[in-house]
Amino acid sequence: DITWHRKGEYLATVSETKATSRGQVMVHHTVKRQSQNPFTAKSTKGKVQKVLFHPSKPIFFMATQTHVSSFHLLRQVLIKKLSSGAKWISSMAIHPGGDNLVVGTYDRRVCWFDMDLSSKPYKTLKYHEKAVRSVSFHRRYPLLATASDDGAVHIFHARVFDDLMRNPLIVPVKVLRAHVVKEGLGVFACAFHPTQPWVFSAGADGTVKLFQNIP
Repeated sequence: DITWHRKGEYLATVSETKATSRGQVMVHHTVKRQSQNPFTAKSTKGKVQKVLFHPSKPIFFMATQTHVSSFHLLRQVLIKKLSSGAKWISSMAIHPGGDNLVVGTYDRRVCWFDMDLSSKPYKTLKYHEKAVRSVSFHRRYPLLATASDDGAVHIFHARVFDDLMRNPLIVPVKVLRAHVVKEGLGVFACAFHPTQPWVFSAGADGTVKLFQNIP
């Protein structure tokens, strides 16, 4: 897994195998050409599935099979540990506002966390028939996409309000089906265009699809 910091100077990588001392996660500074491992194998406590940078704060998110931990990079301390209640996390995305996080799981769930509210999911979505492989927020529009081995990409209207007394609004909008399921594998990844209401999907059938004007 590879993820970029919003400024483009840092990227984080996750290795498939866990080294005994260095751990799975490495953070690379592209300008200085330096790499460091802020988390040892002991501190991760489980196989790392996905990592993310916070969109505006020096906070780093790391998902293992069942939990998501957030770390303050400057203070180098654990901030919060989120419990998904799922068997195996596959993917993770953070809302552009930075206070809401979504994880996809291999047991067909999409768990939405309001991190100001609780360490447990605010809402669990169960619309897919098979494993959820990818989740993605749009940077500008209130849209959430989820991709699954059932061959479908689900689009949700996902609005987060400035009023802290109002809960996020999550409404199913559309189901996109354009990939052929191959040997039980469907859609591996989905990602939004940075400015347009378009979504890309990549499937086990060897194709990449572009869907335009989806709302």
